[in-house]
Amino acid sequence: MIDYRDIGPDQRLELYVSPDCPYCAEARAYYDGCGVEYEVHDAQNDRAERERMFAYTGGDPTVPAIVVDGTYLRSGWGEPARG
Repeated sequence: MIDYRDIGPDQRLELYVSPDCPYCAEARAYYDGCGVEYEVHDAQNDRAERERMFAYTGGDPTVPAIVVDGTYLRSGWGEPARG
């Protein structure tokens, strides 16, 4: 299984976030610091993005939801995961 902190440059990273979520901001800062490019989806304000996130997470509303190469890794940030 892929570790959410170890994303390679050849992998496609997607983050489903809430704009005001501090854990989402931590995740983005982490990936920015690692130089990892990612696509952000606003799961709070965009209904279609929220539904897409729920399809990955099985209905779990916790953000950030982390998806790599189309595979859902986890929801939340840190150890233990918070979000």
